[in-house]
Amino acid sequence: MRLFVAISLPDQVRWQLRLLCGGLPTTKWVPPENFHITLRFLGDLDGRDLDYVDAALAGIRAPTFSLRLSEVGHFASGGRVKTVWAGVAKEPALTHLHDKVESAVVRAGLEPDRQNYRPHVTLAHPKDPPPHKLQQYLAMNNLFRSESFEVTHFTLFSSHIGSETPIYHAERSYDLSSNLIRYAAQR
Repeated sequence: MRLFVAISLPDQVRWQLRLLCGGLPTTKWVPPENFHITLRFLGDLDGRDLDYVDAALAGIRAPTFSLRLSEVGHFASGGRVKTVWAGVAKEPALTHLHDKVESAVVRAGLEPDRQNYRPHVTLAHPKDPPPHKLQQYLAMNNLFRSESFEVTHFTLFSSHIGSETPIYHAERSYDLSSNLIRYAAQR
């Protein structure tokens, strides 16, 4: 089973992102139901490894926090644009949660993720867009800011190949604790 750990987005933020999905030719846009912020891609896991990862993720203790999406950009490789994304405004609590997820899955037996973590929401996978059109799209949307939203849990998703796009299924959600915020504030 192909799995990843992510933060789901509230409907109002999905709607705001949906408004960014257009105006770039030769582009395959991600459907709004698939918008998320990946914390860790896990890859294909069998039942026993999945049980270990699930137990490790269930043991994570971290506070709830607020996030805001900010700006639009792209990732390129070999001179070709691979992904258009909405970024995440810097938030130490997100980095803290990412680090806890990474530690948990490594303790569960997975290899460490060697990539630098750059939180984002994938909007599209362009196929050789005209450079001037990409620049125009990015310039028009660079000031994008979503409303702030509360992150109260993270989710283990499975990914299944669909006819046009992957289909994501929430396998299990793990609650964050608002009590941890109160405890930290009292110290």
